[in-house]
Amino acid sequence: MSTRRLRLGMVGGGEGAFIGAVHRIAARLDDRYDLVAGAFSSNPEVATRSGDALHVAADRCYTRWEVMAEREAARDDGIDMVAIVTPNHLHVPVARAFLAKGIHVICDKPLGLNLAEGHILAEDVARSGCHFVLTHNYSALPMVREAQRRVAAGELGEIRSIEVTYLQGWLNERAELGDNKQARWRADPLRAGAGAAGDIGTHAWQLAAFVTGMSPEAVRGELLTRVAGRQLDDEVFAEMRYASGARGRLWASQVATGHENDLRLHIVGTRASLTFCQQQPNQLTLLPHDAPAFTVTRNGHGMSAAVAQQCRTPAGHPEGYLEGFAQIYREAADLIQGKPMPLLPGIVDGIAGMQFIARLRESSAQGGSWVTWA
Repeated sequence: MSTRRLRLGMVGGGEGAFIGAVHRIAARLDDRYDLVAGAFSSNPEVATRSGDALHVAADRCYTRWEVMAEREAARDDGIDMVAIVTPNHLHVPVARAFLAKGIHVICDKPLGLNLAEGHILAEDVARSGCHFVLTHNYSALPMVREAQRRVAAGELGEIRSIEVTYLQGWLNERAELGDNKQARWRADPLRAGAGAAGDIGTHAWQLAAFVTGMSPEAVRGELLTRVAGRQLDDEVFAEMRYASGARGRLWASQVATGHENDLRLHIVGTRASLTFCQQQPNQLTLLPHDAPAFTVTRNGHGMSAAVAQQCRTPAGHPEGYLEGFAQIYREAADLIQGKPMPLLPGIVDGIAGMQFIARLRESSAQGGSWVTWA
């Protein structure tokens, strides 16, 4: 296996699909995969055009993912892994179909529509013996990995507070009523399941949990719909209470006017604090109690050797969003080839994201009261 590229299939991601192109770029960046099959669209014409554009052989360009799973599993040169880049309602059924055929899965987040189907998928993952990887790409950025390492090493001391915000403004008006395909399915309860809570709230949640290694004992919050007529939440406020005494806050909004993709994490400890901003992904700021604040740069002085190994360019040559996805794909390839990849997000992260949404809904329905996490 280690002497060849892995054979990759894709479900979804046909012409005009933003996230499909992101996954394909990420898979190619480290030259670990060949895209050899796909069910890029249920529309035969779109599927054919997409396959032609991506140089996929006609007999491996499918219009039904069920057929793709069956036929690829029967081939001697069938796919090793499938990338699922569909709207949320298809994540779980597609993943289950390929896992049942012994094919590894890499899936866009969130895990699915709800916590119940997430638990069903978790059982399938365990039963299949296959790997399931979830593309929480921000947790794969080098400076986020650096933050995680420093927190785990005790540099911040005891964690007192965690604040994570993810602000976008692209849904400040009802874009789902126009020809914006991304907005249309994200505003559809049957295809998205959740609004801002699932689309960006789970990213913020996973980022804070990944860096701190902490899960709360209780949460409370509100799911709000700011734009009249919209069926799903477009803004989320949450608070977290931890057994250690730490407190947390999360704010995720798709109607934060003027904001583009503003994901920020701030952690305060007894010895130091740290700040990370996704729009400046090559920097991590540390604020010690008894020394001047300083900034660690990607692949620069002060960065740990273990994290520097994942950097693809010298210091000062920026890496960001695409490289975060590429790191997920690189580590997924290593995992399939037998190397332990303890920082790679998977089914556990997916279940936690679904639990975050479920607990927020419960709390919001009760007027923002505290609900236990477990």
